[in-house]
Amino acid sequence: MFVFRLIVQISLCLTVSTCLLSSAATAASSVSSGTQDDSIFKERLELFQQMELVYGIPWPYLAAIDQYERSMQRRTKQDSPEKEQQRRLTAINIPPARWCGELNPEDDDTDPVSIRFFGGIGADGDGDGKADRNNDMDVLAAMIRFLASYGFQHDDWRIGLWAYYKWDWAVKTITQFAAVYNKYQRLDLHDHHFPIPKRYNYSYHSTWGDPRGWGGRRIHEGTDIFAGYGTPVLSTGYGVIEVVGWNRYGGWRIGMRDMNNIYHYFAHLSSFRKGLKPGDIVEPGEVLGYVGSSGYGKPGTSGKFPPTCTTACTGTEATANGRLTRIPI
Repeated sequence: MFVFRLIVQISLCLTVSTCLLSSAATAASSVSSGTQDDSIFKERLELFQQMELVYGIPWPYLAAIDQYERSMQRRTKQDSPEKEQQRRLTAINIPPARWCGELNPEDDDTDPVSIRFFGGIGADGDGDGKADRNNDMDVLAAMIRFLASYGFQHDDWRIGLWAYYKWDWAVKTITQFAAVYNKYQRLDLHDHHFPIPKRYNYSYHSTWGDPRGWGGRRIHEGTDIFAGYGTPVLSTGYGVIEVVGWNRYGGWRIGMRDMNNIYHYFAHLSSFRKGLKPGDIVEPGEVLGYVGSSGYGKPGTSGKFPPTCTTACTGTEATANGRLTRIPI
């Protein structure tokens, strides 16, 4: 049974870059039921593994690119048409100009010869004589060949990613996704967990958008969970730790990016789990830190409100709007 709880503040501030509920519901873009999800993940993994056998590129790299593109399409609401989604297993979308060539007069060209003539990267991956940008094998073959042109080592792969996306953040996120897929060796990594263990007492109500005065007039971009000092704070999903340290607003805080490209921000902590550091891979329910009263300057939040954990939800892009997050548990 799923109970949807609003994320809140406990001396732990969790900032999530997109709505967890909506990201979990759309993890497999065109599928709704659990059985269908399992089937899609299985077929998608088999496709990536098939491409690894043919081209030698580790499948977690391909899965990471696919998941990054899927997360960005959801965020910008630029999903492919329904028919295309039903036909395709992957979400990698190579623009027509890049696929066919900038000067190619045909933006739907599928002839590998003319595509090469105009400098496009489109490729025939399934041997049918066509380079179709709506064909998963063709798209993966084109992406692999583009990346392989920069070399076959890990650093070469990162250079190739930058050459394609022209964005350091994309390279970092895809690299993190690949590390997570490599560790767990599966694609269905979209489970979530409430940030406080069930056996502990806690309370919360929505504080998203409430006015705040410390540090200047602003709104509260999170929800407060109140719990006892030292209460464990848990990872809310599979992902990679990006930030561990001090912030004058959130005090001791942790930032984690999950497999839907959602950023989870836990603040007002008393301490971190021993040895936790940026780059660590975490999973739902894993202890990250402990509730405290740090933040709002050196004095902390003690006396202002009880030990607390703040959680919030915003987009990774500077222009994205924050939205209240719900976590299925």
